[in-house]
Amino acid sequence: MLSQIIEEWPRFATYYNLVFIAKAALTTLALSALGCVVGSLLGLALAVTRLTHGRALLPLRLLAIGFTELFRRVPFLVTLMLCFFAFQATGADVPLFVVAAVTVTLIAGAFLGEIVRGGLNAVHRNQWEAAAAMNFSLTETIRYVALPQAWRLILPPAFGFFVMFIKDTALASQIGVVELTFVGKVLNNKGFSAALSFGAILVVYFAISYPLARFGARLEARLAPSRHRGA
Repeated sequence: MLSQIIEEWPRFATYYNLVFIAKAALTTLALSALGCVVGSLLGLALAVTRLTHGRALLPLRLLAIGFTELFRRVPFLVTLMLCFFAFQATGADVPLFVVAAVTVTLIAGAFLGEIVRGGLNAVHRNQWEAAAAMNFSLTETIRYVALPQAWRLILPPAFGFFVMFIKDTALASQIGVVELTFVGKVLNNKGFSAALSFGAILVVYFAISYPLARFGARLEARLAPSRHRGA
């Protein structure tokens, strides 16, 4: 296998192929970033909605619960296909990247919403009661009291999710988005061995996700003493 890779390498490492892989890597990065950033904002909104009280906001709470439970339990590929056919049904000429971006945002929002909600719920009840006694609104309580304490608990699992999420974006290739896995298939179909085609893709995935994983691990190690002090 190694001799075959060495033999194929000069034909593989052409300017066209390297640019092709680089553009696909940027697409994977863009999908991952959109899912993480927009998904985090959506997750925060879902978590805050679920912390509200009052009968008037009950429909919103039920909607947030239903959204979270649905998209956490439906497989990524099923959600992707549903979004794909839903956009097709509208008749709008929507780029495939937009379909994939909407899908990753929905899924990331559901998972990150639970991570954020878990972190906010970990803040001691006395803190919430003290904020209520000071006549803080829910938004003020979360902004000034809960979130500054909860982010230490939220960030480590969130980074773990981000790393996993980069790999999951590979499913966008199923609807034709030219991301890394799609490029691996194209190169393999062009006659390059699977070991070289997907081996190169593996290296790029590793190059993208490993620094993020190391940063998350360092962040978790740095936050651990502060969590211990806070206990």
